[in-house]
Amino acid sequence: MKFTRRFSSFSALATLALALVHGTAAHAETVNIAYQYGADPAKLAQASAAYEKATGWTINWRRFDTGADVVAALASGDIQIGDVGSSPFAAALSRGVPIQAVVLNALTGNSEALVVRNGAHINQPRDLIGKTIATPFVSTSHYSLLAALKHWGIDPRQVKIVNLGPTETVAAWERGDIDAAYTWDPALGKAKQTGKVLVDSTQVGKWGSPTFDLWAVRKDFAQSHPDFVQKFVGVTLQAISDYRANGKSWTEGSPQVAAIAKLSGASPADVPQLLSGNVYPVAAEQTSSALLGGGTAKAVAATARFLSEQKKIDQVLPDYSDSITSRFIQASASK
Repeated sequence: MKFTRRFSSFSALATLALALVHGTAAHAETVNIAYQYGADPAKLAQASAAYEKATGWTINWRRFDTGADVVAALASGDIQIGDVGSSPFAAALSRGVPIQAVVLNALTGNSEALVVRNGAHINQPRDLIGKTIATPFVSTSHYSLLAALKHWGIDPRQVKIVNLGPTETVAAWERGDIDAAYTWDPALGKAKQTGKVLVDSTQVGKWGSPTFDLWAVRKDFAQSHPDFVQKFVGVTLQAISDYRANGKSWTEGSPQVAAIAKLSGASPADVPQLLSGNVYPVAAEQTSSALLGGGTAKAVAATARFLSEQKKIDQVLPDYSDSITSRFIQASASK
C-alpha cells in the first residue's frame, strides 16, 4: 500500500514535470529577424528585449548591411521577418518574393543623405558629373540618388555609381576612393566629418520620391503565427508612441539614446538628430488611406515603375496591395 502511494506520487510528479517541459517547449519557439544599421525607436525595443517579453519567443537578431541582403534572406527562408526599405521591398515583390509589409518603421528624412567630399570640387549638382558615388544598390538610398539625379537632369551614366554598403563606404571614404555617398549611418556620420550634405531624403521626398522603412514578414510565417506577428507589431507601435510622446527627452546622455546607438551604428551625439529627422507614424496614421490603407501600395508601385525604368528590375506587378496589410495593426489596437 505504501509502495502504491509512493508510485502514485511519483507518477503525479512525473506527469507534472512532463507538462512543465512541454509547456515550456511550447513557448520557447524561435524566429530569425533581420535588422539594419540606422536610428529608430524600434531599436530601443530591440535592445530592451521588449519583443521577446511580449511574445515569449526566442529571437535570433541578425544584422545585415543592406535591404537587398535582407530580402535575399527572406526569399531563402533564412529569416522570417526583416527591416527593409521601400525600394528593396518593391524590388522583392516584383521578383515574386512571398513577403508582406505589416507595419511601417519610419518615413525617411535626413537620416539618409548625399554627402560630397571636401576637396572633390562639388559645389552644385552638375559638379557630380564624372564623379564616383557610393550607395547600396536597390536600397532606399540608391532610389533617392537616382531620383535626385533625374530631378537635376543628370543621366546616371554621367556619374560612376558603385555598390557599397555603409561599412564598406566608410572604408572607401577613408581611402579616398569615392567622391560622394548617398547612404545612412555609420557611413553618413563618417562622411559628414569631412564632407557636406548636397541633398537628403526629406527634400527628395518633396520632389515626389518618398522612401520609408518597414517590417516585412514572410507570408507563410504570418499565416502560421499570426499571434506572434500581432504582438511584434504592437511592440513596434508602442516604441513609436513612446518616442512621439517623450522623444524630446531622448538626449545624448539618456539611456534610450545609449541603447539605440549600440544597435544603430551611430554615435550617441548623432542619434537625437537622426531620430528627429524621420517621421514615425502611430497606429491611427499607419492605417489611414495615406499609408497602409492605400497610399503605401501606390508608393511601392511608383517605386517599382521607377526601378523598372532604371533597368534595376525586369517587371512591374499590376497591383502591390496584396502584399501590404494593416490587419495586424488593427488587431493589435483592439487588444
